[in-house]
Amino acid sequence: MAGKKTFTMIKPDAVEANNIGPILAMINKAGFRILAMKYLKLTKEQAGQFYEVHKERPFYGELISYMSSGPIVAAVLVKENAVADYRKLIGATDPSKADEGTIRKLFAKSIAANAVHGSDSDDNAEIEANFFFSHLERF
Repeated sequence: MAGKKTFTMIKPDAVEANNIGPILAMINKAGFRILAMKYLKLTKEQAGQFYEVHKERPFYGELISYMSSGPIVAAVLVKENAVADYRKLIGATDPSKADEGTIRKLFAKSIAANAVHGSDSDDNAEIEANFFFSHLERF
């Protein structure tokens, strides 16, 4: 059974472009409820911990530099079938291949600066949410 929770980050490129409001509006319009949310700037160490799964990939260093380059918005979202529905809403990692009307089609600059992160599984949604939020920060 699909879970009811997913995790997202509005990435530095989208924050810098003042797209927090429009992205959150799309999330709300798609039926997600925000369970927790915060605005912060990751250190390189924190970004490295979060993306440790990609440590052996050639893009890891660039990813860490990018994700620590400016503020982000982290959020836990709730909805039936949350992970799959959110991944559909955000679109393909490559914005040129994303469906029309998706967050990445509308707001991403490139594959690397793709506006938002979205959990790829229920297990990762829980791990990612726990990285940023204690249970006292979830409503």
